[in-house]
Amino acid sequence: MAHGVGGTVDSGLLPFAETLCAIGCDVLAFDYYGFGASAGVGGQSVSMRRQVEDYHAAVDIARSLPTADPARVVLWGASLAGGHVVVVAAQRSDVAAVIAVTPLVDGWAAAVLALSQRRPGSLARCTLAGIRSRIRTDRGGRPITIPLVGLPGEDAALNLDGYHDRYTALAGPTWVNRIDAAVGFELLRYRPTRVAAKVRCPILVQIGDADRSAPPAAQAAMAAKAGASVQHYPCDHFDVWPHGPAFDAVIAHQREFLYTLFRDSPR
Repeated sequence: MAHGVGGTVDSGLLPFAETLCAIGCDVLAFDYYGFGASAGVGGQSVSMRRQVEDYHAAVDIARSLPTADPARVVLWGASLAGGHVVVVAAQRSDVAAVIAVTPLVDGWAAAVLALSQRRPGSLARCTLAGIRSRIRTDRGGRPITIPLVGLPGEDAALNLDGYHDRYTALAGPTWVNRIDAAVGFELLRYRPTRVAAKVRCPILVQIGDADRSAPPAAQAAMAAKAGASVQHYPCDHFDVWPHGPAFDAVIAHQREFLYTLFRDSPR
């Protein structure tokens, strides 16, 4: 189980994990390299390649745990991790199922959506900071960071109305409201939807029909390619998280999905 952009285990994942543990699952929730309680000094930098590698490593660890059944490993990801679980499942043959919650699966589509919603001045300043950060890190320097979430109009990676309050309400003690300004360039070229047809295990895709961050149409297209089970919710990106209006329905559908898959399989 892993979080989205800049998220940490203690920022909203635990209620999901605890609810699934209550029905008999073992959950391994982890932070990416350089974030939260993880090792590494990453300067709050998001690397798609490295995060996918981290997810592969987490699967290998989960399969080796004494209480786990290596034949029944499920990948769970929300937002950006919802894209990672598609990529990881497409690359492995030992995954039993996938749960992708409001997944970001097409960075280009997300960028087009962001262009229609953000103020030009803020977008231009964040883009310039990203270019400078990429040049600096390519030369071995530390990245330039911007706030991960901010109020509307502020220079932040996420600054849509309501996002600051929703995200910070989830924030745990290890979460830091900073992100490498070059994160946009990583997202732009990230398209897990391209490998969705390679996923051979059952997959549940949970779509917020009013999602302002991860385009719902892109999520639906990915789900169709993967032959996924799909659930729709009349909500925005962060409304599926604990204390959000869709959380109860989202976790209920996850429990139902897992029960249907494994009810006849001996532990």
